[in-house]
Amino acid sequence: MFLFYLRILSDSFMNFMKRILLLFLAIAFDSAIIHAQQSGQNKTTIHDAVYDTQITQATRLINELKATENIPGISICVGWKHKTIWAEGFGLADIENHIPVTVETKFRIGSISKSLTGVGLAKLIEEKKIALDSPVSKYVNYWRDKKYPITIKQLANHTSGIRHYNFQRIEFLSREKYFSVKESIKQFSSDTLLFQPGSKYSYSTFGYVLLSAAMEGASGEDYLSFMSRRIFQPIGMKNTVPDYQDSIILNRARCYESKSGKPVNAYYVDNSGKWAGGGFLSTPIDLVMMCQSLLSHQILSEKNVQLLWTPNVLPSGENTGYGIGWRIAKDSMGRSIIHHGGQSVGARAFLIIYPDEELVIAITCNQSSNFNEVLAEKIADCFLKK
Repeated sequence: MFLFYLRILSDSFMNFMKRILLLFLAIAFDSAIIHAQQSGQNKTTIHDAVYDTQITQATRLINELKATENIPGISICVGWKHKTIWAEGFGLADIENHIPVTVETKFRIGSISKSLTGVGLAKLIEEKKIALDSPVSKYVNYWRDKKYPITIKQLANHTSGIRHYNFQRIEFLSREKYFSVKESIKQFSSDTLLFQPGSKYSYSTFGYVLLSAAMEGASGEDYLSFMSRRIFQPIGMKNTVPDYQDSIILNRARCYESKSGKPVNAYYVDNSGKWAGGGFLSTPIDLVMMCQSLLSHQILSEKNVQLLWTPNVLPSGENTGYGIGWRIAKDSMGRSIIHHGGQSVGARAFLIIYPDEELVIAITCNQSSNFNEVLAEKIADCFLKK
């Protein structure tokens, strides 16, 4: 009988010790999760302490923009030479679920997609797979020339005569899903040209859609695969992807518009009809990395980077200020700048390079806004003063 009670006590003690052990393991596991989460949070902001004063000044500008235009979420990255000296998210990527913006939040970048496409085109030029002066029909067998043939260069610098969106047809707000570049060209393929190619400048997203078709013909693979394999992956742009509306995309920001000073959900659109001209999602860090790879001639030779950044001059002698996927200008202080903006439904983005100073700034947000090179220059001044 004594042994029987001893066994019961022993079993009870063992069960008690097991419970204590399980409780200890649970607490340790929770602590590990919390530590991992905190570590992750610390990694979402990049802040070089050497630039504390400059970052504080630039942060004030971002907060002023956010407050003035009531923008839900903003992300910024500043790179100098080969370094990222500041990257940070402000506000909310998703208001309803109270999800904050991090440096990995993906935003619509609109027409900055043209800058990405320009880099892809220059890669094909570097490999002698495509020539700027060749007609589009050489690479796109389903494109029928109009009254005049159109060259690759004319598509890239917006002198092709192909029209932009027809806002009366609500093309900017298109909800139609396209399954290929070839299919998306039907949006404008039957339209007449606005002018003789090469004679005038007229900004055209559809021109870049046709350009992406030529890139497919030259590379032998579809445009999105080519851009991912030959541009994004080598640079390390892991957060730059097509804006597939029907796909689950990790860290995608929701898009908003301002109505009576308050954010509302943006109009539903499908950007599959304009990948090359305005259909990508990205982060400021990815955009800065791309620019740094151009400045260091890692992704392209110096010759082909300059090809991107040389403005086109019309027969009349007019300088269009546009190269291949990039705008070329001077800021208010006379410093050279290379830049491009992007306006999307429910988003705004801006990318600027100071090539002589090797400074790059990228800003994205999840609401239609009007910030441009004026804001970018103010932020640049914070760092260039140092």
